[in-house]
Amino acid sequence: MYKTILVPIDLDEDTLISLAAKHVEDLAEQNDARIHFVSVIPSYQYAATLSFAFTMDALNESKVKDIALTTLKGIVSKFNISDDRIEHHIISGGTPKDQILKLAENLNADLIVIGSNRPSIATYLIGSNAAAIVRHAKCSVLVAR
Repeated sequence: MYKTILVPIDLDEDTLISLAAKHVEDLAEQNDARIHFVSVIPSYQYAATLSFAFTMDALNESKVKDIALTTLKGIVSKFNISDDRIEHHIISGGTPKDQILKLAENLNADLIVIGSNRPSIATYLIGSNAAAIVRHAKCSVLVAR
């Protein structure tokens, strides 16, 4: 049923990653699906605030993307999915929700699997990436909690 599954990964949110992991593993196995893991990083001038910190001499977009890709690959390696079914994507700039939706459309994704915390008053007032993806995705979205 699902041949192309997109899994957004926030490199700073270990909890959200673990919420989605089992679902992604099961779906990948049941559907013989191709799994696309994506991380959207802020434009490089803001990247120093991320927990996968790097030295100031690395502050250029190419190096930031390389560090983010290495971090993403490390996270994904913990998933029980064969490497030949995995693709990694690092996108810089733009809002995570917009970049994820754009990639889902470009890949013709059948499903987006995203981890989400329980809503708080802040997310009710200003929204969240997961909520925006659920509202605007052209494919099915599984929200893992």
